[in-house]
This record gives sequence, C-alpha cells and structure tokens, in this order.
Amino acid sequence: MNIAMLLEMAVTGDPDRIAVGPRGNDMSYAALRRTSAGAAAIVRARGARELVFAGLNRTTFPVALFAAAYAGVPLVPVNYRLSATALAELTARLEKPLVVADPEFTEIFAGHEVIPSPEFLDSGAAAEAVEDAAASEDDPAVLLFTSGTTAAPKAAVLRHRHLTSYILQTVEFASAGATDAALISVPPYHVAGVGSALSNIYSGRRMVHMGAFDPAQWLRLVREEGVTSAMLVPTMLARIVEHLDGRPADVPTLRSLAYGGARMPATVLETALRLFPDTGFVNAYGLTETSSTIALLGPDDHRAAIDSDDPGVRARLRSAGRMVPGVEAQIRSAGGAVLPPGETGELWVRGPQVSGEYRGLDSPLDEDGWFHTRDLARFDADGYLFIEGRADDTIIRGGENIAPAEIEDVLMTHPAVRDVGVTGLPDEEWGERIAAFVVLHEGIAADEDGLRSWVRDRLRGSKTPDLVVFKEALPYTPTGKLLRRQLTALDGAPAS
Repeated sequence: MNIAMLLEMAVTGDPDRIAVGPRGNDMSYAALRRTSAGAAAIVRARGARELVFAGLNRTTFPVALFAAAYAGVPLVPVNYRLSATALAELTARLEKPLVVADPEFTEIFAGHEVIPSPEFLDSGAAAEAVEDAAASEDDPAVLLFTSGTTAAPKAAVLRHRHLTSYILQTVEFASAGATDAALISVPPYHVAGVGSALSNIYSGRRMVHMGAFDPAQWLRLVREEGVTSAMLVPTMLARIVEHLDGRPADVPTLRSLAYGGARMPATVLETALRLFPDTGFVNAYGLTETSSTIALLGPDDHRAAIDSDDPGVRARLRSAGRMVPGVEAQIRSAGGAVLPPGETGELWVRGPQVSGEYRGLDSPLDEDGWFHTRDLARFDADGYLFIEGRADDTIIRGGENIAPAEIEDVLMTHPAVRDVGVTGLPDEEWGERIAAFVVLHEGIAADEDGLRSWVRDRLRGSKTPDLVVFKEALPYTPTGKLLRRQLTALDGAPAS
C-alpha cells in the first residue's frame, strides 16, 4: 500500500467532500485526486527522480505530496528559510530533482528545473491524469532533512509502508464530520506537516492552511473557518497566550488543539488550558524518523492532571502520554540494559511506522529493529512517558549528569522569566559549568543572584546555574526547537 491509496479511499468514500482550502476557494477530494494525478504526469515527463517542494503552507503541498506518490518518486519538502547556499547543498545531494517553489523562492534554485507553484497547480489540473500510483510500499515516499540542531542535516527516509502504518494505526477512516476543519500552521518541511496532510485526508477533514504564523490571524481563521482541530508548536501557542493577555480565546468550534515538536513550558500550557476551557488538548510526541507521533497525552489526561491535587497525577501534564498502538518502547541505560519504570535512560522504539533510515548512511537500527531516539526519558508506573531532554544536551558537571530541561522547568516558574535555555560551557575544574540564558517578561525585573537562589531552593546546589546571561531573545528553529549550539555564542555577550 502507498500513500496515494489513502487519497483513493477518500475519493471513493465521498468524492464531492471538500478536502482542502478556505471557504469559497476550496478543492474537493475528486479535484485533489485529479490535480495530483495530472501533476504526476508532469513529474514523469520531466524525468525527475525527486520532487522538491519549497513553499508556504497552502493547497500546493498536498497536491505535491500525492503527485510524488502517483509519479513514483519521493517528495522532498525543504525549509525555504534556509540560505541559498544551504539549500544548494541540500539539493546537490539529490539525484535529479524537479523543484516546485513559491514564486518568491524560485530564484534560489538556479541551476535546477523549477516550476512555480501556481503553474504546477494549473498544469496539474489541465494535464492527463496518471491512472495508477507507481510507488510500492517499500519505495521512499518522503525525504525529510533533519533540523541539524546538533549536527549536519541528514535526509531521513520515510517509505510508503512507514507512513501508511502510522495512519492506519492512529486514524479512523472517514471519522470527521461534514463540517469539520483543521487549521494547518506547522510548516510542510516538518514531519507534522506531512502527517497532518495524510491524517486529515484519511479522516475526511477539510484542511485550511496558514502560511506565515501570526497569533491574531490564527484566532481569526479559527473563528471564520469554523475550525474544529489544529496543531501548534510550543512557540506558536506561547505567542497566542501572550496575545490573549488573559482573555478567553473565544473559539467555540475548536474541539481539539494538539501541540508538539519541542518542549512545552508548563506555565504556557497551564495558562492555555484556562484560556481554552472547552478545547481538548493533545500532546503529540514523535520524531521525523518515526513518521510523526509515537506517544499521545489526550484531553482527559490534561484535564485530570490540571484539576488533580495528587502530585503524581498532576505531573502527567509534563509527560508525552502513552505510546500509540503498534509502537513498542524501552528505556535503556548507556550500557544497553533495559531499565524499569521510574528510572531515566535513553529511549529506544520499534514498530512498523519507525523508519530510522537516512539516505546514504548505514541503518542505525540495532539487530532487533530498535531505533535509538537519543532522547532521555522515563516511564512512570502507569506507562506515561516523560521526555527529559536530548542525550546530547546532557551537562556533565563534576561527574554528575544534569539534564538542562530540569533547570529550565524550574526557572520558567519564576514570575519574571519569559523564556530560558540552559547549556553547559567548558570548565577546567568541573568539566562543564551550567549557563542559563534568560529572557525576562517586559516590565518585570530579576537579577542573577535571585534566579540562582530560585533554582537552589528547588533543586540541589549542584544544579544551580554558575552563570546567568540576560537576553532579549533566544535562537530557535522555525519549528520551535531551541538551538543550544548557538546559546554558547551568547556567553557574556550584550543583549541583542
């Protein structure tokens, strides 16, 4: 089975249902299938081996995703925010790419065959459609370049069987109501963008795309389009909470709000739960290499945690929830021993949706098919997964392993702290010293000694930051991941 079959099933079920687009400028499932299959004929005629997509969230993306499947080539969504040099390096690693780019990005890909996205849509609608998808379940469906926050980007290979396994295990076919709509604001070059397209098509939910994120515009679209579900990265939800400034969100149709892609500050989540009282929150944890979500914390868990006086239940608000059907997980020590609930180690996962494959590199799977996520994690006694940070981010101070996330969580509870990133800096005596880079709320003062005392009173002294640097902003990827490697460049620098 390939991902084009998901669209074929939706067309068979209800060809006239609206698949994508805002009210008045939409496209039915039948039209999406016809346009995608026509665009596939263009891809084949050009002799492309990969279809590169460089553009904002809009109708062109699902068309390109399914066109690639019908043509039997992988889709390669790339981050249009990267420099021309970086994009040239990524496309140079491909065999024979055909680039579909929004008009403002076409010049970046000089030297490659480029089709502007409006032309790609128009030509696809007019071309003679490919009748059957050429891809097999073992063919690559999508190549996604990792964010490269700790190393050079790698091209993760998601085969058709990985993506279809994810959808079939986690999404009920045609389960959406006739008026249901999903607001898509995660970028198409993120695995969540791919997963959103496939899951909404399969469930029968109309997709409304948002290009550049803006909190006021996001709220307006939810109200005007009658949006029933949406997904955000934590930085987006933080901007919405800040924009609301204590006012209720007033989004009566929004039943489900998923978040993921990076760590969610507890203060942001707790405030959001109050501002969206009638919305069910879902924490979706996953990786590019696992075809998106592998663990979920559902709405009932969120509300139970926020309303509970039991510290163990309330702590689940910081968890990633439980593993989704079909995915197994183990917590292992650095030496490979499987650890019991309550102990922190490295998270390994296995299942039909788990790829763990990178183009041009040896497989990172162990002999039993387990993938090392490189996330530090633990399970509680009831099977809730807690992500403690990246193994690569661990600070080793005086022989003690310290997770930056633990210190960040404590600092984020300080009333003056708006954002914080913690990392280790080289130190001759201790090996590493702890540095906290802090952004303060406007109009609220705090000093280094006060923040250090705040941490010391709540954690043991060895986890107290040795250095606190105040900044106006911290470096993030567009999908909300903190760029810890860039934090070290801020050491002692004046506020920017």
